[in-house]
Amino acid sequence: MNDNHKLQPLKPLPNLIFMSRWLQLPLYLGLILAQGVYVYQFWAELYYLILSAFGNADALKHILDAVAVEGAAKPTKLNEVTIMLVVLGLIDVVMISNLLIMVIVGGYETFVSRMGLAGHPDQPEWLSHVNASVLKVKLATAIIGISSIHLLKTFINAKAYMLNGEWVAQTVIHITFLLSAMAIAYSDKLMSHQDKSAKASAAH
Repeated sequence: MNDNHKLQPLKPLPNLIFMSRWLQLPLYLGLILAQGVYVYQFWAELYYLILSAFGNADALKHILDAVAVEGAAKPTKLNEVTIMLVVLGLIDVVMISNLLIMVIVGGYETFVSRMGLAGHPDQPEWLSHVNASVLKVKLATAIIGISSIHLLKTFINAKAYMLNGEWVAQTVIHITFLLSAMAIAYSDKLMSHQDKSAKASAAH
């Protein structure tokens, strides 16, 4: 191997600064524990939903309390709307869990250390070209999906939320998320175009 290609040892201060990236590791491990909490929450709610469907009174009370909206009449039985609200809550948990996976895997790969997943059959498609800009766009898209689930739950209970105007606030927040994601994606597109132009100019 050519000596020019050999890795040069870093000076102490740059090496300390570079190694400080490992301080993020406990943060990602903490997010993995949070992922475990979401898994438990998902199965607990699904367990109560199944029991309530079979007529368990305690499980039914738990489900009805979970979907009740403050200031509105509390549902009294397990019907289509109630089941839909519970299922949307489960989907919400899954989408937040997906967001956690993107932050854990993508963040570790981008900011801490390579995971060496090239060629692995289960490597996520997006991870092969992930960088800070791509991660921001994907996180913004995931947040929009989560916001959409919350907005859908609000519209299902529209009568209750009409009383306090909360649906207006949630709609404005959702639109803000959409505009923010579009701005991030557009900025990323401009930066990518500038990088390609700079590389083309350098090649010539």
